[in-house]
Amino acid sequence: MEVENSNDSYFKSYEDLQIHKLMLSDEPRNSAYHEAIFNNKTSIEGKVVLDVGAGTGILSVFCAKAGAKTVYAVEASETYKLAADIVKENQMENIIQVIHSRIEDLTSAQIPGKVDIIVSEWMGFYLLHEGMLDSVIIARDRFLKPNGLIFPEAATIYATPCSIPSIYKYWENVHGVRMESFSRLLREEAYKKPLTEKIPPECLISEPEVATWIDLREVTSDDLNEIKLRHVAVSNKVGTYEGICLWFTCTFPFPRGPSNTEPVSLSTEPDEPETHWKQTLIVLPNSMNVEVGSPICYDLTIKRSTDSNRRYNIELIMLDPEEVQHPEFCRCFMTKCILVNAMLEKYARGEGDGAE
Repeated sequence: MEVENSNDSYFKSYEDLQIHKLMLSDEPRNSAYHEAIFNNKTSIEGKVVLDVGAGTGILSVFCAKAGAKTVYAVEASETYKLAADIVKENQMENIIQVIHSRIEDLTSAQIPGKVDIIVSEWMGFYLLHEGMLDSVIIARDRFLKPNGLIFPEAATIYATPCSIPSIYKYWENVHGVRMESFSRLLREEAYKKPLTEKIPPECLISEPEVATWIDLREVTSDDLNEIKLRHVAVSNKVGTYEGICLWFTCTFPFPRGPSNTEPVSLSTEPDEPETHWKQTLIVLPNSMNVEVGSPICYDLTIKRSTDSNRRYNIELIMLDPEEVQHPEFCRCFMTKCILVNAMLEKYARGEGDGAE
């Protein structure tokens, strides 16, 4: 099998066993897929499943155990050999067919007819890193039956201001030694590449805002080229504003039939159990003190790189709260928002002009 040169390093990276060990040791990740698949057992039984980027094949085995008639486990890297061994180890050779190919190169001879379900663990850091969602979209458009299921079927990116002790506060006193010079160099490195680390939930200093919501049944690759958010956040505590925290959640299909089971959600939010994705942190050049009610305004852009479809550039622009339009019922301490809120609350009580 030949792949485009621009993808060689990407597929090669997934031949590293340590990457698969990291993912397979991620209990929230594994549990979410396992629960979602078996909660939808009645929709999977006797059906044909396509596993996009199957890796070691664990999701394919889940689907086979849930009753799938046929599972096509498609893997472009050399890891497909390991997947085949794991399929054999679990005595699923009569159900799971491991295919060494990119989704883009699959032929109707390899997958005859349409499939009922697509399953894929395509998410990267801040959801979009590595651009694997494009392959899921291609698989959906080429191979999925109308009204077929996609696991997961929706995803959301969140953003909120935060403090980042690992790059700021910690270095103020390292066993009695100030190391601001070292902290400054760390921040300079972070300007070039966002941090990926677990942040304590108490470091979030505002309510999160949805940067984007993605419906995998409808989204196109063009929709993923650029995501923009303007956020007028309001600090809910006294603290320091040192960066923006990004995380994502994924939602799986709602179980069909007479069931009270809620759809499964996989979250990388700071107050949820840690995953290998952790959170993505965009670091500010300098720390800013905030109070309860302080407005924090910024523009966030996540844009696909012109050099590689698998990479994104993240741009953060800090805005002057005085020059940005605030939303209705903004709870910041600026005079204009206090006056607008007072007026809106007055009208809500029926005390505005003309009220009887």
